[in-house]
Order: sequence, then structure tokens, then C-alpha cells
Amino acid sequence: MNAGLKFRGAIVSPDLVRTARGVELRKELESHAIPVQDVGARTFTGLADTDTPQGIIAIVEPRGWRAEDLDIGTGKVLLLIDGVQDPGNVGTLIRTAHALGAVGTIVLRGTADAQSPKALRAAMGATFRHPVVTMDDSALITWARKNDVTLWAAAADGTPLARALDGNKGKGPIAVIVGNEGAGIRPHLNAVSAMRVAIPLAQGAESLNVAVAAGILLYEVARGR
Repeated sequence: MNAGLKFRGAIVSPDLVRTARGVELRKELESHAIPVQDVGARTFTGLADTDTPQGIIAIVEPRGWRAEDLDIGTGKVLLLIDGVQDPGNVGTLIRTAHALGAVGTIVLRGTADAQSPKALRAAMGATFRHPVVTMDDSALITWARKNDVTLWAAAADGTPLARALDGNKGKGPIAVIVGNEGAGIRPHLNAVSAMRVAIPLAQGAESLNVAVAAGILLYEVARGR
């Protein structure tokens, strides 16, 4: 509701009004003239997608973000997701990008659906506020060149991040690419990236979770702009 999405309605179970927060939420829905349908606990459990639902299911119209909605410019940072298959990771990536001030997230081929239930839950509402744009590879490359967006590919054997940031302060937007949990970023995206950047790890550590890596990269790139 706070994000301004259009509601079709909400379905609630008896569990919702057993807490003060649930009572207030129902009042808020009704104050916005959002249709609320009561159902029994068994029916609600059959409709819910989780093992322990919180007593409410909302039916909303998601936003249709476009490349034109991305507020790119000097010093801006974006996230590109290439082939990340776990919807929980995708949702966490969107949540992280939103929290760290990225102007948007671009989702590339092979990536899990950002609007799937698991991805939406992992994003914790960020999907409703943070622009998430789906592009194919050719559209991304054309868009990046047209808008002077510099692509940085995350890679274990890349340039250490601190060194990569030297000389980039005050320049055009940077889009950080993170890739598939196992295979990494696809070769042709590495080829069109201006730089491959790495997070230095302690000896013996092989890798980071993709969302953790993205969080570090976005934070440091934004801070270093």
C-alpha cells in the first residue's frame, strides 16, 4: 500500500485478527476501500504458498518497469543479474540493490522470475519500489552504449575492487554484473565489460553467496563514486 500499487483485493484468515498488527492492517485495507474476503483457515492454507502463512494474501498489479524508468547519470550505480537461478537469491539481490541506493536492477537471460512468490518474499517489498527491468543481451549492450553505462563484471580473478575504483570518481554510471551461482557470468558479457572486478577474500575461502558479493560491490562502488 505504501508503495502505491493498485490492489485488486485481499484474502484473510481468522489468524490475521488475532494480533494487534493484524487488526490494524485490516483497518488500513478497509480505509483504502480495498475489498477484503474472509475465508476459513483450511481454505486459506490451500491458497497460501507458504507452510506458515501470516493470515493474509494480497492480489495486486505489479509495476511494469522500463529502461526509461532508470535514473542513470554521473555517479549512479546499477545491478545486473545474469543467470541467477535461485529465486531467493534474486529477491535478496533486488532487496540489497534497493537498500544500497542502486537506481535499478536489470535482469538478464536465465535468471529466475523476479515476480515469483519466493523472489517477492525474499525482496521484502523492494520489488514494489525499486525498478526491475528485464532485457535480452543485445538490448542491454545497445542501451549501455547509448547511455554511456560502464559494465563491471564480478570475477574471482578480476582487478581488486579498491584498485578498480581508483580514477572512477565522478564519472558516468556503473552497472555491476553478478552471475550464475555455479557458472558465473557468461563469456560474451565478460567480453563487453570494461573491467572484471574482484572482492579480495581470506586465504582458503573460495567464494561468496551471490547476494552477499553484490552487496559488497554495490556499497563500495557507490561509496567510491
